[in-house]
Amino acid sequence: MGKPKLYLFIGYPGAGKTTVAKLIAKRTGAVHLWSDAERHKMFPKPTHSEEESVALYNYLNHRTQELLTGGEDVVFDTNFNFYEDRQNLRELAAREEAETVVIWVNTPLDTAKERAVGIGEMRNGYHLRMSEDHFDKLAAKLEPPHKNEKIIKIGGAKLDAEAAVRLLNL
Repeated sequence: MGKPKLYLFIGYPGAGKTTVAKLIAKRTGAVHLWSDAERHKMFPKPTHSEEESVALYNYLNHRTQELLTGGEDVVFDTNFNFYEDRQNLRELAAREEAETVVIWVNTPLDTAKERAVGIGEMRNGYHLRMSEDHFDKLAAKLEPPHKNEKIIKIGGAKLDAEAAVRLLNL
């Protein structure tokens, strides 16, 4: 049995991160921790306040550590758009002797925005409509991978599942 893996994602809201995350979980048997679903479980009427987000990510980070300690692979499905956040999770994985795989679901801004702010559309079983203002604020904060980061880049505009499987070596 090899080292457990921790899969992290970079990408705009609506980029296709959850689609890729579900593909990985299905192909590998990894535990899929989806921040949007967990937020709805913890907060039936989420506000996305700072306090709410701190509670959510404290829980998800703790759960990730528990799973990696138990030898489980983890698909941490949220946008790790800040280098510091990616680094913190890499360090958590290293303490658990787990390998980290960072996936950049690189989707054009206009395509991702159309998906994220689409009126009344269900995304992955939830009404996850985001305001244009919220999308713009999150998109403006995305820190692309640094030169020292080893990442796998996947185009999310028209995701080719078989190409993704090959790129991810699943």
